[in-house]
Formats: sequence, C-alpha cells, structure tokens
Amino acid sequence: MPCLRPAVWFLSTLRCICFVLAWLSVLVATLPKALVAEYRDGQTVTYHGYPNSIVLRNASTQVVLCPEAGGRVLEFSRRAVNSLYLEEADTGKPYVQGGRASMSAGRFDIGPEKTIPRHSVLWSGRWKGEVTGPRRARLTSQKDDATGVRLVRDFELGESNSYLKCTQTIVNISKVTNQWCHWSRTFAIGEGICVIPLSKPSRFPKSYVMYETGDLININPTDENIRSRDGFLEILAAPARPKLGMDSTVGWFAYLMPNDLMFVKRFQVDPNRVYNEAAGLTISIWYPPGKRVELEPIGPRETLRPGESASFTEHWWLLDHTFPADRKSVSLKQVANRVERDTTTVK
Repeated sequence: MPCLRPAVWFLSTLRCICFVLAWLSVLVATLPKALVAEYRDGQTVTYHGYPNSIVLRNASTQVVLCPEAGGRVLEFSRRAVNSLYLEEADTGKPYVQGGRASMSAGRFDIGPEKTIPRHSVLWSGRWKGEVTGPRRARLTSQKDDATGVRLVRDFELGESNSYLKCTQTIVNISKVTNQWCHWSRTFAIGEGICVIPLSKPSRFPKSYVMYETGDLININPTDENIRSRDGFLEILAAPARPKLGMDSTVGWFAYLMPNDLMFVKRFQVDPNRVYNEAAGLTISIWYPPGKRVELEPIGPRETLRPGESASFTEHWWLLDHTFPADRKSVSLKQVANRVERDTTTVK
C-alpha cells in the first residue's frame, strides 16, 4: 500500500491543477473583451493594424484616433475598458493596411442620410492626422468631389477626467452653395440602456419615430422595449425595428453600458433652426440585437457658400455607473443628477 501513495499524491495534484486551470479559463472568459493596452499621450502607434494612430491620454482615460481609414475614434476607454465597439477588437482580426476597413467604433459623418451622395472619400478614405498640443489632435479629410467639402475633426481630452471634446467642421471647397448637416454615428458596445430627456412640444405622439421596412417612418410606434417615464424616453433593449429617431431639444443623452460605465453625450440644439433629416431629427439611435448600438446626435442644416465653414461639437464623458440587475429599475432622477453634476465642468 505505501507504494501507492506517490500515485495518489500525483492524481490529487493533477486534479488540483485541472481545477485551477478550469477556474482561470472561466475568469478569462468573463473579463471584458474591451481591455486595452496603455500608451503615452501624443504617441503614434499601430492599433489593430491601423498605422499612425494618435493617442490622447490622461491618468484615467485613453483615446485612440484613426487617420488611416475614416478619421475615426477607435478607442474611448476609462481605466483600460473601451466603451466603443471596434469590430477588429471583437473578432481578433486586425485591420490589414490597404484593405477594406470595417468602419466601426467612433464614426462621424455628414447628412442628410437619404439625400446625400455616396462619399467614400470622407467615410472610409485616408485622413491626415496631427498632434496639436497636450491631449489634442486634428484629423483632416481629403477633398470630396461628391459633396464638395473637406472635413476637419478636432479632439481634446480633459486634463484629469474622461471629458472628450469632438468638433467636426464642414468646409465648402466647391464653387457652389451646399447644404449639409453634422451626423454622428458612434458605435458603443451593445445591450445597454439608453436614457433620453424629452422636451415639449414634440412633433411625434410618443416623442420618437421608428423606421420600418424600407423607408417607411412610423410616427406613432409601440414597442415593449421602449417607454416614456417621468420626462424621459428609455430604450431598455433591442426594439422590433432598430432605427429610432427623436426631436428632443434638451441636448444630451446617456447610455448605460453592461461594463458599468455611463456614456454621456452633450451637444447644442437650436429649436429655431431647420433639422433636415427626413423626420427633422436631433437624435437617432440604432439599436439592433447583439454587440453594438449606434449613438447619433444630429446637427442643424448648414447652408455654406463657397469657402464657408460650419462646426458642430459633441462633448463626451465616461462615468462610473453600476449596470442595473433589473433593466426596468433605472433611477432616472439619479442619472439626470449625475449628468448635471459631472458633465458640465471641464477639467
């Protein structure tokens, strides 16, 4: 019998090792997929295959900008957790230089959506990137003959918090007057809760519209995952149709994410100006089932004569916020108070 003791010890140790390995595999599987590498402010890096990406960084927040394809924000992270849905990070397949980009993460655009010509030079073309100061950078597009504009995007990260100022300038470089508007198309990680403060009056019976099959717009939709409560519109989960639009003039919305962060966007709305999306929208939310949600402030119509320009600024924050176990139990007052307290002072 004594001769069996080494074998028993070996089997016992092996079982312990197997248990530890299994536990580690579960732990790794539950870690946020969006964990990111940390860089230095002003550093230029290759990020998931995108060369010449520009890093803006402070003690808590990191931003990575992409001039290689589309002039986008690839990363907006707080404590190394990215709030943006980057297809390459999710699939593990890095971008191949010169190839077709996935065009995910922090995208910007111009509209109106249904009448603007195709403008791939602006949407996915190569931009010029430059560091313009501490925690500041500029991305500049090529000339786009289809729209007659060049776009300039300026970014500035706060000194000590998660505040990111994003300004897009439309420059008319054509010989004719044109009319475009700012259109944000940010992909955040999916399956969160969107909270939008409502204003009165609204043109829509339920303060939002739902785009149906084709180009039909339902001005009086009903959906179990969307509700109006205490002056706010809540999108609790993916609705029957993913594309939604609002005409709120309050100028902010919050997106509560499953990674315990609240993504807040602030922007200016002028109720006396024309908003030239098909339904006169100031906000659009695209919420399909799965990995991503699109958060879209929309600017007013800009009538630009040759040589003129117009700018629109979005103010972004990432705030700590425990994701509710019950999606229907969000304290709207707490969210509004937090936005008012923590997203009005820039440091």
